[in-house]
Amino acid sequence: MEAWLKKHQKGTILQLYIQPGSSLNKLSGTHGERLKVKIKAQAKDGEANAGLMDYFSKILKISKAKVFLIRGESSRQKDLLVELPLDNVLILLRELL
Repeated sequence: MEAWLKKHQKGTILQLYIQPGSSLNKLSGTHGERLKVKIKAQAKDGEANAGLMDYFSKILKISKAKVFLIRGESSRQKDLLVELPLDNVLILLRELL
């Protein structure tokens, strides 16, 4: 099991390290025990957070309403809750890693 994935009663928690201001949105390996994610949006006025949630809704093929930022609103270390079973999240993300 990946250290950055945690099972939750409502789905899955992804523990992330964000690099805002990148040239493209992409998963970029790990940073410590977190999944590193490059996001095009800048880290101002919540743009990177919105870009992050939009990116994960697309790659996990779920509605934006099922992606929640539960920790790290103003930090590079963020925890996302996605309303999708852990096994499904792992299958979809492994295709991109």
